[in-house]
Amino acid sequence: MKKERGTVWLGVANVVENEQGEWLVVKKKYSGLKGLWSLPAGFVKEAETVEMAAKREVLEETGIECEVIGLIGFRSGVIQHKISDNMAIFYSKKTQKDQIAIPQELEIEEVRWIHPVQLADDELASSMLHEMAKHRVDQFVHPVINGLDPGKQFGYTDYQLFFKKSTI
Repeated sequence: MKKERGTVWLGVANVVENEQGEWLVVKKKYSGLKGLWSLPAGFVKEAETVEMAAKREVLEETGIECEVIGLIGFRSGVIQHKISDNMAIFYSKKTQKDQIAIPQELEIEEVRWIHPVQLADDELASSMLHEMAKHRVDQFVHPVINGLDPGKQFGYTDYQLFFKKSTI
């Protein structure tokens, strides 16, 4: 599970919501989140945008396909005065109505759809999930803006902006 990542990490997590307003949560088999409900999450890979990574991690860990609606938050910390640990947190919707969540056997102990009201009080929910479940995260969405071209001189093959537009 552990790979050499250097000392600056970029991860993604994804709040995937179904038609009933429940969130897709997982119990990991490893790390500090072992045995706790947390969001499907992982690290951004080479040649991947954060949005691509967020969708891939959900699919890999749960078998669920989703559409990223936007960015809802960013978590940043330093581990043991050495590692910069950063995570973009997304809000997504499940794309296929009858799709069943299946845990990825190597990493995930259990996958479940749980309403955020239940997660806010669940002693097995991670601290980040506890905090997020207290709020209507769909109100914090910075939508994905595609189709922008910052200039040919940069050589982007994929480019996105996450920006909440003014209501003025």
